[in-house]
Amino acid sequence: MSQVHINTQDAKPFVDTDLAEKYSSQVNEIIKDMEQSTDDPGSFLGWLNLPEEIDNELLENIETTARAFRDKYDSVVFIGIGGSYLGAKAVIHALSPFFKKKDKNIPDIYYAGHNLDEDYHYELLEELEDKDYGVVVISKSGTTTEPGIAFRILKQHLERKVGKEEAAKRIIAITDKEKGALRTLANQEGIKTFVIPDDVGGRYSVLTPVGLVPIAIAGINIRDLIEGAENMRHTTTSDIEFEKNPAAIYAALRNELYKQGKSVEILGIYNSKLRYVTEWWKQLFGESEGKEGKGIFPATVEFTTDLHSLGQYIQEGQKMHFETIISLYSTENCLTVPSNEEDLDNLNYLSEKRIHEINIMAEAGTRLAHTDGDVPNICLALPANNAYNLGQLIYFFEKACAISGKLLGVNPFNQPGVESYKNNMFALLQKPGYETDSEKYLDIINEQRKDNKFF
Repeated sequence: MSQVHINTQDAKPFVDTDLAEKYSSQVNEIIKDMEQSTDDPGSFLGWLNLPEEIDNELLENIETTARAFRDKYDSVVFIGIGGSYLGAKAVIHALSPFFKKKDKNIPDIYYAGHNLDEDYHYELLEELEDKDYGVVVISKSGTTTEPGIAFRILKQHLERKVGKEEAAKRIIAITDKEKGALRTLANQEGIKTFVIPDDVGGRYSVLTPVGLVPIAIAGINIRDLIEGAENMRHTTTSDIEFEKNPAAIYAALRNELYKQGKSVEILGIYNSKLRYVTEWWKQLFGESEGKEGKGIFPATVEFTTDLHSLGQYIQEGQKMHFETIISLYSTENCLTVPSNEEDLDNLNYLSEKRIHEINIMAEAGTRLAHTDGDVPNICLALPANNAYNLGQLIYFFEKACAISGKLLGVNPFNQPGVESYKNNMFALLQKPGYETDSEKYLDIINEQRKDNKFF
């Protein structure tokens, strides 16, 4: 049964059209076309039926490997960037305690290779010096700059601590089945590997070993995650009527608001555990839609915190945005506001109320304020924060994103623009085979290097 629901009542008043009448046929054709194209490896649609097609033997292998890592090591470092780590981090952050671990068998989780921050990686090495740790490196090619550098550094650090042979036993490589630098290294050194499917792009790969291995190591039930995704898959096929297909409704509504000049979507949360769900969503939609001068710009906020910063702009700034709110109906814990005899802060009217109840009222009040301020709102409701519901939410966004991209007339499965900064960076770093016309910029860099201003 689907547990993730979409509520569009606060957005429909801004849309002067019958969505079903206008989009039903077109969206259904898009979904049918995707369903009929899954056998084509070049379509990058391997994620579409993945929840029901994932091999039980693979799941058992992942679970066994994850259990061994949890038993052996007190810490694990996940190396990856973009889709190679964001989906896993979204689920792990959502389902892990904020502070002290409740289960001592769950290792401390660290991330590396998601930036080029020297201080971050230096301090990570310091942190790991006294840790008994393992490494999971995720890269299709093994040559992506950020994770490649991090893996070099951490592999060397691990080998110095425990020796080359033992270090190889502490590494898991998630990479291409046959080719690439990481595959070659893993084969040479006997490193345990899992395969990234050829027909699944990084940002759609949460339910492949890319996401499942780290999530399992963190002690989360990956079968519940997959079951939730499978349920949402059944809820969003071409056999489902438009009015009952949440992904179709969301995609169509976004497209209609975009045509009205709403070029920014703000994904908001009221529960901090969902923070990295919004980061994963930002990459999913940003890389999938932002092409050919088209696309809705994905932005994220964490309420109520950001109501005291961006709230003013959302309420009264330029009206180029709409909001999608992930509304969590229940929390794991219960905490109430205590009464105070003096009531100097005038908060006794909240005495004995749960903080979650106050948070829900803040959400309702904000929705009313923003819609009154001409900001359309879409609500995605999660009854509870668990692996099953997160699996539903992940698949819902993946399906809706694919439909949205097709409605825009772009390919939602490539990212040609990502290469531009890389080419310039490689040229500036004087990587063989790369050239740049930015001679003036090179002169500045060389001058700064000479004067030791940066280096």
